[in-house]
Amino acid sequence: MDRIERQIHIAAPPERVWSVLTEAEHIAQWFGQTAQVDLRPGGAASFGWTEHGTSQATIVAVEPPRFFSYRWNLVDDGPAEEGKTSLVEFTLAEQDGGTSLTVVETGFESLGVSPDRQLKQYQDNVGGWQAELDELVAYAEKLAG
Repeated sequence: MDRIERQIHIAAPPERVWSVLTEAEHIAQWFGQTAQVDLRPGGAASFGWTEHGTSQATIVAVEPPRFFSYRWNLVDDGPAEEGKTSLVEFTLAEQDGGTSLTVVETGFESLGVSPDRQLKQYQDNVGGWQAELDELVAYAEKLAG
């Protein structure tokens, strides 16, 4: 219950998928409705949903076009601080003329909230990644087409 992992295939080159994952104007097309990204380790990011509010994040690693990670606040709308964040990692690899994308999110058990709230956040994010990554595939493939 502390790890969500999903691997998908996208019929688009890794460079295109990298742009879709890391550039605010693209992120806002598949991951919520608004996004801001200072694409450097330690940089600030935010992701906003009409129905869920805005989550603040801090960029952890940027290794174009193969790896990108951030810690985002799952507890409130404040900064991405210890005890409030999970770690999200995106790993891209060329595969079958497109991109294999692996997304891993960890850290739910270290959230400074009750075990029931940790479980609910985990379950919400399992469903969220299913929906959001389906949107990412559709959007990236449309751009590549």
